[in-house]
Amino acid sequence: MANRIHTYRTQLTWDGNRGEGTSSYTSYGREYRIAIDGKPELQGSADPTFRGDPAIHNPEDWFVAAVSSCHMLSYLALCARAGISVLEYRDEATADLTLEGGGGRFTEIRLHPIVKVADAAHIDRAKALHEQAHELCFIANSCSAPILHDAEVSA
Repeated sequence: MANRIHTYRTQLTWDGNRGEGTSSYTSYGREYRIAIDGKPELQGSADPTFRGDPAIHNPEDWFVAAVSSCHMLSYLALCARAGISVLEYRDEATADLTLEGGGGRFTEIRLHPIVKVADAAHIDRAKALHEQAHELCFIANSCSAPILHDAEVSA
C-alpha cells in the first residue's frame, strides 16, 4: 500500500506585544491565538512558570492532551472493530517535563485510562488492546518521550 500523506495547517498569531515588543524578558505577554480553518480559534499562553497566564492552556497542556486523546481514539476504534462495547472512558494523564540548561523535554508521559465495557467477558481483551492502541497512535509514534499506560478496565 502506498503512503498517504495528510497535511495539517494552523496559523499562529502572537498577541503579547505590550508596546515594547520583546525589549526585555518581563516586558512582553505570552498570549497567542491559533486559527485552524473551519474550527473555533484556540487561545494560548506559556505555562505560568514561564510568565504565562495560568487561566489559559499552554503547549504543554495541549501536548499531554494530544497524547491522551490520540490513544483514546485509537483504542475506541480497536474495541469497536473487536466487538467490544465501551460504555465509559476517561484518562488521568500526567507527564514530567524536565528542565535542563536553557531548555527541557518531556521525560515521561503516563496514561491512566479508566474504561467500562458492557460485557465482563471482554475485560481481558479490552485491557490488552491498550498496547495495540499505543502502537497505532499517530501522536505516540511521533514522540521521543516514553509513554506508559496503566489501564483499568471493568464492566
